[in-house]
Amino acid sequence: MIKDTAFWDASALTPICIYEPATRQARALLRKFVPVTWWGSKVEVHSAIARLGRTGRLTNTEIKGALARLSMLNTGWKEILPSDRLRELAILLLEKHDLRAADSLQLAAAMMWCQQRPLRRSFVCGDLRLSKAAEHVGFTVLQLSIW
Repeated sequence: MIKDTAFWDASALTPICIYEPATRQARALLRKFVPVTWWGSKVEVHSAIARLGRTGRLTNTEIKGALARLSMLNTGWKEILPSDRLRELAILLLEKHDLRAADSLQLAAAMMWCQQRPLRRSFVCGDLRLSKAAEHVGFTVLQLSIW
């Protein structure tokens, strides 16, 4: 079976690596869609795992498992690399949407992936602000529910 591709932001990748309310939904979407990510996604997910470890919400064993899942996930995703064009597009998106810098880079990477034609392209996201911006530019947003 050939899977479709979808752009996944870091907030959608994180629940695949660590257990949280959206984990089941994220894993179900992973069975349907090969992730396309931006270059910094691995760093962002690793940051979330490390932060949860530092605050005591994950044990050392859970951290090791989460990092192993991240490493395995990273081998199967397609990655949009940094470029001057991506940076310029991210800056333009910051001017039009209520986004943080990393989120604008993710949305810009998604736009680069689809050659700025997001119609009928899926965007998997666990962040409400980024979901709204992705929907506004034309993506079909698959919003992870956090409850």
